[in-house]
Amino acid sequence: MARMASGRSNMANAGARAKARKASLIDGTRMRQLLQQGTDSIGVSIGEFGYRSEMDLYSARMGGSDAIEAALSHNLDNDLDSVLDFCQGNLKGLVAIYVERFHYEKAKTVLRAVNKGASDGLIADQILPEENPKNSLWLHIVRTTETVQEAADAMVGTPWGRCLAKLEGEPPLQEMEDSLDRQYFANSLVAARGADASPQLLRYLRTEIDHRNIVNQFRAQKQNLSVETRVNLNIPGGRIGEATLRAATQVDSEEALLDALRRSNAFDDSGFEEAMQESAKRGTFDPLVNLLRNQRLKMLKRFSHLNPVSAFPVIYYIQAKVLEVQNLRLLVRGKAAGLSDEVIEAHMYI
Repeated sequence: MARMASGRSNMANAGARAKARKASLIDGTRMRQLLQQGTDSIGVSIGEFGYRSEMDLYSARMGGSDAIEAALSHNLDNDLDSVLDFCQGNLKGLVAIYVERFHYEKAKTVLRAVNKGASDGLIADQILPEENPKNSLWLHIVRTTETVQEAADAMVGTPWGRCLAKLEGEPPLQEMEDSLDRQYFANSLVAARGADASPQLLRYLRTEIDHRNIVNQFRAQKQNLSVETRVNLNIPGGRIGEATLRAATQVDSEEALLDALRRSNAFDDSGFEEAMQESAKRGTFDPLVNLLRNQRLKMLKRFSHLNPVSAFPVIYYIQAKVLEVQNLRLLVRGKAAGLSDEVIEAHMYI
């Protein structure tokens, strides 16, 4: 679990540096320009947007979209380290609360790779490229374990390993992943409420929990999952009350689910019906996911502007950087698969 660092914070300096980094990110206009390029030129263009050193590192061994995706992941890892390095004192602890989610995501990546029995070549090339020193310990777990349970046991001594050790027997992969999500948010809420607490960061985290639960319930309802399964999907600690969430697990239609959520004052239904209609039209929950993501980004932007000397300018930048990498991954994968620009853009967040 992220712990608050001692010493003097440098919030003003770190906030200014984060804002400068955010200003250099790829905006919507330039992202659409990339989208219009051919597969041969996209890699060169992405390199010019700050990914050149990682692109050069992987181009010697890989080609095409594999090299670009590996470079994007490596660049994000480097960037997260760099941001944490220029944060000091209590600020570092607050930012670490947010950054720790990426360690939990790596743990889930390892569990999936072992579960699928992915080949060593596939793992080293596409899943956890070995050129990235951040992947060394994760690669060791994948290469030295044969079952998901063995992989979980190999994570002993880490917050995610301790979380998995609490599960009884040999749980299925999905139960492990759900447990990791719950543990991350539980730890984050404790840290955000601790010494030098940040009420606004706490509010953001609780809103994020709500949004996870909302999307999970809409997907579960679409899949006709049992009430028991849907109850177990909920992550505790959000702003939407337990009674509302429990009612949401027992409905039999999307309309009834929306009505159940509207009983909570913490639920913002602005644009929700339109997003649901678009989701139904396109056969994907991407419009709903993007609506909720936009709500969170607006919250981060508002907190960042209202509190310029705080952790929020840094966290706002990190989330924007993550979205840039996600968009570039979707763009590269879509181009490699031969999808049209319209289809690719529909899945991106621009």
